[in-house]
Amino acid sequence: MSASSDARLREALFAPRCVALIGASADIAKNNSRPQRFLRKHGYTGRILPINPRRTEILGEPAYPELKLAPGPIDHAFIMVPAPAVPDIVAQCCELKIPVATIFSAGFAELGEQGLARQREMVKMARAAGLRLLGPNCMGIVNVQGKTALTVNAVIEHEPLTPGPLSVISQSGSLLGSLLTRAQARGLGFSKLVSVGNECDLGVGEIAEMLVDDADTGAILLFLETFRDAPKLARAARRAFAAGKPVIAYKLGRSGVGRQIATTHTGAMCGPDEIANAFFRAHGIIRVDMFESLFETPRLALGHRPPAGRRVAVVTGTGGAAAMVVDRLGVLGAEVVGPSAAVIANLAARDIHISDAPLTDIVMGQSGGGRYATILSELLASDHCDAVVAVIGSSSQSGPQVIVERVLEARHRDRKPLAVFLSPRAEQGLLLLEQNGIAGFRTPESCADAVNAYLNWSAPAPPAAHAGRELAEAAAVVARSQGARLNESDSCRLFAALGITVAESRVLTQAADCADIPGPVAVKILSADIPHKTDAGMVRLNVPVASVRHEAERMLEDARTKFPAARIDGVLVQRMEHGIAEVIVGYRRDPEVGPVVLLGAGGTAAELRRSFCMRIAPVTIAQAEAMIDEVRDLAVLRGYRNLPRADCDALASAIHALSLLALLDARIVSEAEINPLIVKAEGEGVVAVDGLVVFADSA
Repeated sequence: MSASSDARLREALFAPRCVALIGASADIAKNNSRPQRFLRKHGYTGRILPINPRRTEILGEPAYPELKLAPGPIDHAFIMVPAPAVPDIVAQCCELKIPVATIFSAGFAELGEQGLARQREMVKMARAAGLRLLGPNCMGIVNVQGKTALTVNAVIEHEPLTPGPLSVISQSGSLLGSLLTRAQARGLGFSKLVSVGNECDLGVGEIAEMLVDDADTGAILLFLETFRDAPKLARAARRAFAAGKPVIAYKLGRSGVGRQIATTHTGAMCGPDEIANAFFRAHGIIRVDMFESLFETPRLALGHRPPAGRRVAVVTGTGGAAAMVVDRLGVLGAEVVGPSAAVIANLAARDIHISDAPLTDIVMGQSGGGRYATILSELLASDHCDAVVAVIGSSSQSGPQVIVERVLEARHRDRKPLAVFLSPRAEQGLLLLEQNGIAGFRTPESCADAVNAYLNWSAPAPPAAHAGRELAEAAAVVARSQGARLNESDSCRLFAALGITVAESRVLTQAADCADIPGPVAVKILSADIPHKTDAGMVRLNVPVASVRHEAERMLEDARTKFPAARIDGVLVQRMEHGIAEVIVGYRRDPEVGPVVLLGAGGTAAELRRSFCMRIAPVTIAQAEAMIDEVRDLAVLRGYRNLPRADCDALASAIHALSLLALLDARIVSEAEINPLIVKAEGEGVVAVDGLVVFADSA
């Protein structure tokens, strides 16, 4: 779309001059009466056209029996009729060249295949005519500054709308009301609120792009249940980051319930939560774990960029309350640091004496006289930490003066994020903090969650460069491949084309064949239909050369007995390899967010150990190096306790190489993994000793 058409769509969606309400009702007890009442209640000054065949007037506005009989032009149609009647209304919108329609009506994709088919036909018709659709099954939009409350959300009945910099896109319409009431009670204000429903056309990503261009939006908040158009959301998030507008997400689905059965260990390990984290990290989106943190975190991020580290300093005059925050931060993996030597010396010069303990706990009764604010100022100015938490106890209830003296009089508040936790119930104190642009928190858990979310924030990942020759060779291997899955030998041929060293091996098609590989060797069944050979008992290790024929004969016989339907391509005889550690390097094309690459501790128990990390693919060498540092069980690779260092450079190169599968288009690879990849001593490289590749057409 052109810039001018983008602007016209944005105006029709958020600031329409004329709204048609199809299915409007004069009965204030019905949902269908709400949009008209809410629009006028909250100051909408444009034209409202109620459409109802049985009324000539509704709530003081002239009503019309049909949409086509209403005076135009109409900018936005809000559809509230039963699902079977919706396509006809959409057709009328197309005929009248209405730019956008919001569909409140339910009864489409959320009901199953038949509803999805009706929805798709409706979208096809709308797109042909240039009509954009929001919904169906959505509650509408609210433009606070523009005084356009085009929604059926019941909260808008009684809740005043406070203007502010926060805009929200939610896949749950009812949650918009919960967010609005909780946040506004704390003095936070909003710009735009959007319920997207089924996202049949306009979705989270495209609307987020509109908000990047919205002058009234300072931060974009997302309540997500799933990813429906990840590429558009990724593009919007990157544009928002460049514009200095933080994107903050709360996403359901951490439990992994409903995870599909996967062919590879990688597929089984790639749960929805891990994939969501990888997506958010790749595109500069801040993820919070608590609903309340969704509206509390923006103040920490506004005006700041991602931190250099994960270090947080904590100051308090009430040890117990601060300890709850510190304990939670530690559980979340943040590094709580004590004051630096320079901070201690600067304060000592002012006759304020503190220790270098992780928690700066001011002696009871010594927080007044400007001492608290002075300590806080030094922590904010120091480069030994990336964020500061200030905890105030029961004195925060005594009146605003305590907040003023301890927090508002502190200097350098613009240097880094400052989070203030008030341990008692102190609503006026929280309101005062918000009015002064400071992030205030009413629970230690939400304070720690928001601070940790900020510390986990990173800039969008740069695009990964790739070696054209290796990619071309890999594409040629894939183009020649047969079947939905590759056996180990063919999989390793693909990995080798990508530049990954593979173990020397020979394929024996019958037991009488011989293998000219020095022993001892590994003997494995070669079949794409038996992916987990060790679990199936189809692997023999450390086999002497003299016993290869016997073991091969036994293995072929066992395979034909245990797996009569499997295609057996022979027996793979492979050189035994040894190194410092075994890792799993995996790849998967996720149906929601696209390609991801995984690194973890390898072996047959890879899924059980749950020691891994994930990134959106492809990755750069630098990103691959960061992945190695992130997996705790791979500390042995880095010379843990004076053990020999492993070749982490070669491992990073292998991770990068496997992630390039994301760029292959000759055939789409849905899953691939090397498990294990043997990591040898520093300078000796890595070697793949087992592998599996599954193509998307296997479905």
